[in-house]
Amino acid sequence: MFELDDIQEDTVNELEEVVMGLIINAGQARSLAYTALKKAKQGDFDNAKILMEQSHSALNEAHKVQTQLIESDMGEGRIKVSLVLVHAQDHLMNAMLARELITELIELHEKLER
Repeated sequence: MFELDDIQEDTVNELEEVVMGLIINAGQARSLAYTALKKAKQGDFDNAKILMEQSHSALNEAHKVQTQLIESDMGEGRIKVSLVLVHAQDHLMNAMLARELITELIELHEKLER
């Protein structure tokens, strides 16, 4: 990863790579959560739990990048806001929301199974 504290014009491509990593990790977190929900619907709660843990790890990686971007910007507009960055933020927030809701749905499925 590159130093986010000193973003210059020539590092825009590197920033885009970081942002793409955020999109990939957030997308992976969301995908794993939905796969976990599918497993829970089938009554496979052990694998659902494993998938949700993997989803959590992917989301943590995405969140670390987001935190670094926010900290390096320091509210001063140092990081150029692009459509890709906005898209990455959307992916991250959707993944976070999906995980929260899917966690609740898995718990409901587990209670109904008993």
